[in-house]
Amino acid sequence: MDSLTSELDYQDNGVEDLDFNLGKLDLTSQEFLLDEVDEHIQANLEDDIVKEALKTGVDLRQYSKQVESELLDVENLSIKDYIKESKNIASLHKQITACDSILETMEQMLNGFQGDLSSISNEIQTLQQQSIAMNVKLRNRQAVRGELSQFVDEMVIPEAMITHILETAVTERHFLEQLHELNHKINFVKEQSFKEAKSCSDVKDILDKLKFKAIAKIREFLLHKIYQFKKPMTNYHIPQNAMLKFRFFNEFLMANERHVAREIRDEYIDTMHKIYYSYFKSYSSRLMKLQYEEVADKDDLMGVEDTAKRGFFSSKPSLKNRSTIFTLGNRGTILTSDLESPIIVPHAAQKSEAKHSFESLFRSQHYALLDNCCREYLFISDLFMVTGSAAQDLFNHIMGKTLAKFLKNMDMYIAECYDSIAIFLCIHIIYRYQVLMHKRNVPSLDKYWETLLEMFWPRFEYILHQNVHSIKVIDPSKFGHIDVRPHYITRRYAEFSAALVGLNESFPSDKVERLLAMLQAEVENFILRMAAEFPQRKEQLIFLINNYDMMLSVIMERTTEQSKESEGFKDLLSARTHEFIEEILSPYFGGLIGFVKETEIAIDRGSAENLKYQEGRVQQIIRGFNADWKKAIELINQEVMRSFTNFKNGTQILQGSLTQLIQYYHRFHKIMGQSPFKNMACRTELINIHHVMVEVKKHKASF
Repeated sequence: MDSLTSELDYQDNGVEDLDFNLGKLDLTSQEFLLDEVDEHIQANLEDDIVKEALKTGVDLRQYSKQVESELLDVENLSIKDYIKESKNIASLHKQITACDSILETMEQMLNGFQGDLSSISNEIQTLQQQSIAMNVKLRNRQAVRGELSQFVDEMVIPEAMITHILETAVTERHFLEQLHELNHKINFVKEQSFKEAKSCSDVKDILDKLKFKAIAKIREFLLHKIYQFKKPMTNYHIPQNAMLKFRFFNEFLMANERHVAREIRDEYIDTMHKIYYSYFKSYSSRLMKLQYEEVADKDDLMGVEDTAKRGFFSSKPSLKNRSTIFTLGNRGTILTSDLESPIIVPHAAQKSEAKHSFESLFRSQHYALLDNCCREYLFISDLFMVTGSAAQDLFNHIMGKTLAKFLKNMDMYIAECYDSIAIFLCIHIIYRYQVLMHKRNVPSLDKYWETLLEMFWPRFEYILHQNVHSIKVIDPSKFGHIDVRPHYITRRYAEFSAALVGLNESFPSDKVERLLAMLQAEVENFILRMAAEFPQRKEQLIFLINNYDMMLSVIMERTTEQSKESEGFKDLLSARTHEFIEEILSPYFGGLIGFVKETEIAIDRGSAENLKYQEGRVQQIIRGFNADWKKAIELINQEVMRSFTNFKNGTQILQGSLTQLIQYYHRFHKIMGQSPFKNMACRTELINIHHVMVEVKKHKASF
């Protein structure tokens, strides 16, 4: 307020005592430089107001005084406003002072809070350190407690365990559960005893007593189950399933009392090898009684004549139809739909008086063997916890005697067997059973299968060599009267070859292909020798074509068209067919055919002019053709119908013959159109070739 009063007093006194500090604008200052003055003047001259004043010609001094007067008025007005608002300004001053006091108080309070917080932070840090230390102690104590609690739990033998081990039957679930727990405790105590834990001595005696009691009960149970196998008519799969259900018993014995486990295993091996041997011996002997009475022997070979008789005192009946030995028929189902069909039950088959082929009996016998061996191998691997060579050794102890008996029986049978298809079917049964056992992941019979194959293959080769030899030594003259129809030996070969080729497709063997090639070569030689018995070439060709066609038809029906045998006979049939066509045309059109061939050769050599004197021959050929060509075609048709047993083949041969005739006649027309024949008068007598073709088509349709 005092300052405002002094300002008012100053205003009253006037403005003459005012002291203005003009700074850089003070012209009296010694520091003022003329250059700067010039710059300020220049800047002021750029001012719009100054420019306007200069334009209007205003006196700057007068204008300066006017401005100063206006500034003074404004200053006075401002002072009056301050005086008018003096009360508000004073009030504002008081408020600001009070706020300063309050803020000072708050600052003191905040400083106090800051001090308190600093103290609390120190306390929190101390508490945090104490908490970390307590947490470490807690974890250590928990770890010790867990280890100690687990140790005590593992070491303590509960009352329930003692009760169940001593009193509960071994088949009860509680006994099995407590046996697992007992085994665990035995292992734990054994482990701790190595660490010299003092508490082991407190429980060792009780554990040993419980262990011996459990072993005694398990031994009694397992031996009882094994003894059940020995009862007559027992399905041993049932006690085996019961033993698998309690497979842990054997594991417990092996871990705690190996000599008892060995006793159980040896008793099982001794029992089962006797059971299997007795079962398969009985089954095999009863099964072989179901074989057909009529079986092939050393005289039932491909090259043996049907008229061959048995000895008067021979007790073995002759086969009613020897061709059945060389025909597959329905026997191939043994490798497909019947491969895994139920085994033959001997007493049921005897009641129905059903008889079976050897391969059927072989399949039944070995499917029973396969099924039992797969089950036995998997059982002993699971129960006795063995794999690989150990499992194979254990299996051999059980099944070794049975397998040896099987091999002996097979060796005795195949030594007298001459049914090569049966042998070959058995070989392929073995191949498929090998695959089946590998799918079941059971290698136990691998060596047995290989041994069987080593027995069957040599016998199969021997029988085929015997058949090849029987054909090789055939004397065609001993057959007496023969006709042009397919021979029964070629029929045997066709059926036999088709059977082996068809079977060999699934498991190809180069050995079989070589044997079949040998057999085919001998059969071809045999057919040629038989054909040579006919006096006329035409009959020889008809015989060859009928036999080749029959063999080709049988082989293609039962095998693929790309087989070596079918391709070979196709070539032979084609060659003999072309030769026959020439042979059958020759009696009726031989003159025309000979003339065409000779003339074409002469034309090719350029000596056609030498033939101009053969007009008489040409005229005879033309007139002879014109007179007899229709009748000749009819006779050819009838001869083909009589000669060939296969209607389809006869049709093709007739069509080939008539086509060949048309070609010869067309070539004859072509020759007659060239020099020196085109000027012959007999040329006009030629029958139009289209007329001949129309007539030929009629005969084709009628056939």
